[in-house]
Amino acid sequence: MRPPPARAFVGQLVALTLLLLVFSGSLGLGAVWVRQGISGAANRSHVLENKIADVERRLDEVNAEVAAALNPSALLRQNETMQLALVTPSESQIRRVEGSVELRLASKRNREIFDGASDRLGSEGVGGKPYTFKIITASLR
Repeated sequence: MRPPPARAFVGQLVALTLLLLVFSGSLGLGAVWVRQGISGAANRSHVLENKIADVERRLDEVNAEVAAALNPSALLRQNETMQLALVTPSESQIRRVEGSVELRLASKRNREIFDGASDRLGSEGVGGKPYTFKIITASLR
């Protein structure tokens, strides 16, 4: 048997080389595209972080203004300035509330739900345990 002509081998080598160049070029373009996407996402994230920081700063300013306005000495000054003749409440006028205010308000708001359940289940909750509330609060910080 005769070996194949050298010209056919050179053609295959050129074709494989071109195929390798096209494949590596497409990989390079894909890498550039992915890096561009990462850069865009990072820029959007940075803009959002700046907005969040700005909102937090403005919220702190408003909280400081509210605290200054609700300061007892500031309230007394405004009372004198506006000549309202308001006096501070006496101890007999103050009613102290024990326990969590959130729990009291939740039980007051949902009393009809639990009253109906207590009629069906008895004065205690399920399994003889009293009803309890779990208050979950959320914060942006």
